[in-house]
Amino acid sequence: MSPISRKPIDLPPSVAQRFMVDMWAYFAETDPLKRDEIAARQLHVLNDYRSQREPRLRLSDIKEMFAQVRDHLGEDRPKTSPRKRR
Repeated sequence: MSPISRKPIDLPPSVAQRFMVDMWAYFAETDPLKRDEIAARQLHVLNDYRSQREPRLRLSDIKEMFAQVRDHLGEDRPKTSPRKRR
């Protein structure tokens, strides 16, 4: 896969944390339809944070981001469970 050549999105910490939770859920899911639903959720969230001048992200972009982050971390699953909101 070639790296995505877009300017990094400046995300609030809670949105970035949710991205990571969804990324691990995406790779843990075996049903392709549910995987697409997880990626689509992030697609909508990240498109809300893009600048007006940037092209809209596509579902394939989100799937590629998930793969690149996982590969960068060099892990198959998180070492700790993410904290739940109260």
